[in-house]
Amino acid sequence: LLSAYKRFSELLPKEERENTCSARVPKSHILMLPELRANPFQHRICHVFSTSETGDDSMSFEDFLDMLSVFSDSATSDIKSHYAFRIFDFDDDGTLDRKDLEQLVNCLTGQGEESQLSSAEMEQLIQNILEESDIDKDGTINLSEFQHVVSRSPDF
Repeated sequence: LLSAYKRFSELLPKEERENTCSARVPKSHILMLPELRANPFQHRICHVFSTSETGDDSMSFEDFLDMLSVFSDSATSDIKSHYAFRIFDFDDDGTLDRKDLEQLVNCLTGQGEESQLSSAEMEQLIQNILEESDIDKDGTINLSEFQHVVSRSPDF
């Protein structure tokens, strides 16, 4: 806890460090953390863990602790999969639809021309994901379907 407090306070400007418990760290500072810098989901991670009422994705110390807790080795698979689902749900509608899956694939493969999948490859991959995951065949993946798939992936 003290280590997390120290890391959080170091992200704040010096003049705000006296009020660390009530301060909010801007998203731009959170994104400078080495653990997030190269993460293709860095913006979604900030969005999902931020409780900012202004929508700026800044984080309170409590938000920061929640994020560290979920990404710790001691977090359960259920907790990890719940937050992974929220991170992958780009439109925040509670399901992973084709658009979410396309954004997910683009984040994982990179969005440069040399690494981007063709339309046909993307469609085939999304179709494969849905065939494997969409148990109720409604064209989307809900949280329980996602958690079912994750439970069969010990590396998750």
